[in-house]
Amino acid sequence: MITLSDSAVTQIRRLESEKAEAGQSLRIFVEAGGCSGFEYGMSFDNKKEDDLLLESNGVSFLMDATSLEYLKDSEVHFDDGLNGKGFDIRNPNASSTCGCGRSFN
Repeated sequence: MITLSDSAVTQIRRLESEKAEAGQSLRIFVEAGGCSGFEYGMSFDNKKEDDLLLESNGVSFLMDATSLEYLKDSEVHFDDGLNGKGFDIRNPNASSTCGCGRSFN
């Protein structure tokens, strides 16, 4: 289960109305890269054949099975305060993270 915080839901809905094309949904994914080995990513995309359609806090999003394994029980949060860095994935499965918060191992 992936949880979207209230602040993430608010920002995702705003971005959907501004950026998403018809038929696209938010995609949350993990890919190789970053300074710690894996990198988090989010984008608007069309559903692919093997995608899972998940839902949290009233927002549906896409995820592939491999990304779900790495992100199980994570929370997606959004911080727009003075020191905010945008979206933040709080991943209990990460053994280490980098300073930027975008990559993990």
